[in-house]
Amino acid sequence: MAKFFALAISCILFSPAMSWAQVADVSCDDSERLTQTLTIVMGAKRHGIGLRDPDTTLEVWVTQTNGDWMIVQNYANGTSCIVAMGEHWEGTKANPA
Repeated sequence: MAKFFALAISCILFSPAMSWAQVADVSCDDSERLTQTLTIVMGAKRHGIGLRDPDTTLEVWVTQTNGDWMIVQNYANGTSCIVAMGEHWEGTKANPA
């Protein structure tokens, strides 16, 4: 029972630390420079863009070689941030209207 209690306390204490690590993983840069990095260095192509609010857009970027993907949030002030990334992107084709 004491081991279970210690494990439960450890999970409670370390949960905020894990969420802070995820926030620290956000990578921001000048929009133009980030676009050049994604296209030239990483070989990624933009697969879609959408308006989040009047001052913010979201883009989905995918590398052609290995299917890595990134979601980039663009701000009106000229800054862009990679807010999520992953592997094994699988696109879908839209049905014709």
